[in-house]
Amino acid sequence: MRKRTTLCLFHELNEVAAMSRVVEFTEIGKPEVLKIVSKEIPAPGPKEVRIQVKALGLNRAESMFRSGTYLEDPKLPARNGYEAAGIVESVGSDVKEFKAGDIVSTVPAFSLNQYGMYGELVLAPVHCVVKHPTNLTFEEAASIWMMYVTAYDALIGTAKLTASDTVLIPAASSSVGIAAIQISNAIGATPIALTRTSAKSEQLKQAGAAHVIATEEQDLVKEVRRITNGKGASVVYDPVGGPTFAKLLAACAPKARVIVYGALSTEPTVISMLDMIAKMPVITGAIITTTSGDPAKLKEAIEFVTSGLKKGTLKPVIAKTFPFEQIVEAHRYLEANQQFGKIVVTVP
Repeated sequence: MRKRTTLCLFHELNEVAAMSRVVEFTEIGKPEVLKIVSKEIPAPGPKEVRIQVKALGLNRAESMFRSGTYLEDPKLPARNGYEAAGIVESVGSDVKEFKAGDIVSTVPAFSLNQYGMYGELVLAPVHCVVKHPTNLTFEEAASIWMMYVTAYDALIGTAKLTASDTVLIPAASSSVGIAAIQISNAIGATPIALTRTSAKSEQLKQAGAAHVIATEEQDLVKEVRRITNGKGASVVYDPVGGPTFAKLLAACAPKARVIVYGALSTEPTVISMLDMIAKMPVITGAIITTTSGDPAKLKEAIEFVTSGLKKGTLKPVIAKTFPFEQIVEAHRYLEANQQFGKIVVTVP
């Protein structure tokens, strides 16, 4: 009887709080500021889910958050991480759609100052938890939501992409770039991948790019005009900016939709006023929260992505995996900009 009572007591305590290794940083800076520490993870609140994490997807936003250059400043000591895949360990009192044992992943639909997915056991708000397709591994499931919802938000939500469009995709070997290629193909549009050298050209073609332009080896504007029979690209999806932006405008068709979702270049962004006047492009900024912060839009995005993953029109590409203990090395690799696809961290 005593043994049974002890086990029951342990189970009750486990439902209240549990110790877990998590990643934390107490100062902004380079990857080295990330530390693995033991923390008490509370029981899930009424609208929260507690997840045993099996894999994490790394994103540029998390690198920027850590270094103090993101859209919101970290409140120190800070957690990090938008994407996790794992098994539901427990749920809050108001959660009806999930139960312990469910296989789930998280959509970036929360503030990093409120939740962080870098950990062995984490809390997540129920609205960002999804039962992903069962044909995905944990590593694949941890890689999907940031890249596909980001690209969906811009190409489907903002650009209203159609089969008649030609889409110019700079930084095409990034996870979002690959997602943009796949979504363009799913709609029937023509994706043109841009990469600095021809080293990744074959990989980009295998990922679905109809055309690849190596911008340091070829004339970007001439190549786009050749590919489009002089019409130019009707959609541009750019995360870079900087001096090359003027070339993107020059490669545009009249009234092209130009969507900017990043600022990877540290140099000033150049705009040709003559192209602005002559072509009248519509230049728009895009951010994932336009979709992830709107329940109706997020539902549509999740349905679109889930359908594509089940049919195989969308297929995550993983560049490299790191063990949880090497989170610092994983961030260093992220910032080296050498990957093709998504960087994933596996959690024991």
